Amino acid sequence: MRHFDYGKLAERLWDIETLTCIAKIHECKGRQELYVRQKPEELERLVEIARIQSTESSNKIEGIVTTATRMKQLFAEKTTPRNRDEGEIMGYRNVLNTIHEHHDDIPVKPNYILQLHRDMMQYAGVSYGGHFKNVQNYINETRPDGTQVTRFTPLAPYETEAAVTAICESYQRTIAQEKVDPLLLIPVFICDFLCIHPFNDGNGRMSRLLTLLLLYRNGYEVGKYISIEKQIENTKDTYYEVLQQIDQGWYEETNDPTPFIRYMLKVILASYMEFEERVGLVNAAGTRSSAYDIVKKCVSEKIGRFTSAEVIAACPSVAKSTILRELKVLTEQGVIRKIGAGRSTCYLREDASE
Repeated sequence: MRHFDYGKLAERLWDIETLTCIAKIHECKGRQELYVRQKPEELERLVEIARIQSTESSNKIEGIVTTATRMKQLFAEKTTPRNRDEGEIMGYRNVLNTIHEHHDDIPVKPNYILQLHRDMMQYAGVSYGGHFKNVQNYINETRPDGTQVTRFTPLAPYETEAAVTAICESYQRTIAQEKVDPLLLIPVFICDFLCIHPFNDGNGRMSRLLTLLLLYRNGYEVGKYISIEKQIENTKDTYYEVLQQIDQGWYEETNDPTPFIRYMLKVILASYMEFEERVGLVNAAGTRSSAYDIVKKCVSEKIGRFTSAEVIAACPSVAKSTILRELKVLTEQGVIRKIGAGRSTCYLREDASE
């Protein structure tokens, strides 16, 4: 089995693009902490939206889906799963809630990872939830003609437990030494987790849940308010491309995690930027933007038709009734154009008209 020593990351020289991205994330983290302390009550709606989007997107990446209506009902606990897909969605929701609420009390240890996997697979109707894999798994690639080829063979089942223990111990040791920025360490840990592929099923979803857990434990809590999984789903072609690179030379310890690190840093930074856009932090004068300014900025960035519900979701610091009023004002001013009526009502920026 290969050796894991994350302390060696401290000896590497990183390119300016990576270091610049890390610096920007640090700045955004500081601004987010300030806003959360000042206006925590205004973020509750954003938290609920992010949880639904995270659960939906992370499962959708794996082809696990249900309708939007059923998703809302499952989250509101107004229904029970009808099939395996909905069972797995419920399991993901529960683990996501656990990480949101108790991340400081979830250490990075194999037995806790097993428990999270058990809870994620609780409603899936399988016996292997909470257990490391008992059969060899493979990472396959589907070619344009539809045929499949094995691109990478993860560790054998008998090596899995020792490998997961090794990456957890190396991670904890390196974090304690404070010589490697967590934003570099976390993606490398996730790379090794995916190459080990420790479970019969659910490895991709567990990797995204563990990403959130590790970010939260290091103070990067943007995923509570903006769905990081949604950011990944929106860029899933790039996500798959970088994942195909991380295992090349993995057994020989010559693999390069840099493309995955860069990708994850961009996803995290994009999440922070979206957070700042949604809450309308402060204007140049250092004061809160008015409701009108916040709604106008939101609609000015919309491309194509959009609904009032989308604006409400994007402006959690503004009351629903106020948003509807400002949309009416913006319509009267000719900034946006109202299309349709009743439930089919939507809007379009006036400058989109030819």
